[in-house]
Amino acid sequence: MKLISACLAGCECRYDGKSSTVKSFVEMVEQGKAIFVCPEQLGGLSTPRPPAEIIGGGGEDVLDGKARVVTNTGEDVTDQFIKGAYETLQAAKLAGVKEAILKESSPSCGSAKIYDGTFSACKVTGNGVAAALLKRNGIRVLSEETYGRSSLSSNTFSYKRE
Repeated sequence: MKLISACLAGCECRYDGKSSTVKSFVEMVEQGKAIFVCPEQLGGLSTPRPPAEIIGGGGEDVLDGKARVVTNTGEDVTDQFIKGAYETLQAAKLAGVKEAILKESSPSCGSAKIYDGTFSACKVTGNGVAAALLKRNGIRVLSEETYGRSSLSSNTFSYKRE
């Protein structure tokens, strides 16, 4: 069983109220091979919502109390991101998830890149909060960008947006 970011599975739950639908991921959900979640909504944030970035580090630092998640309007949403990460982990455990495919660059779901916290569209190496928590708990985390290239993945995959 896989866990997929809800926006990749067609849900219009991104900060801007849109999705990032990938047809192959929708099919995985429809076939019962995956579940989908939006950590930010699970944390209590609305859709749409102001964009947020991690200030002072990455997702691991947020979990350790060393960094914060802040919106472009200055609102601290760290608690909601942490809550959403733990709710995502709980859903993954309940479903027996071993692998997650999450939205790259997201402050929740980024698994290789996140925005640098300056709201200048600059990306740095790092994990989002939910991705970091899933990794800490032994769940392999990939993105929509790396899933098809992963030699560890046994599924065939074609990256095709609707």
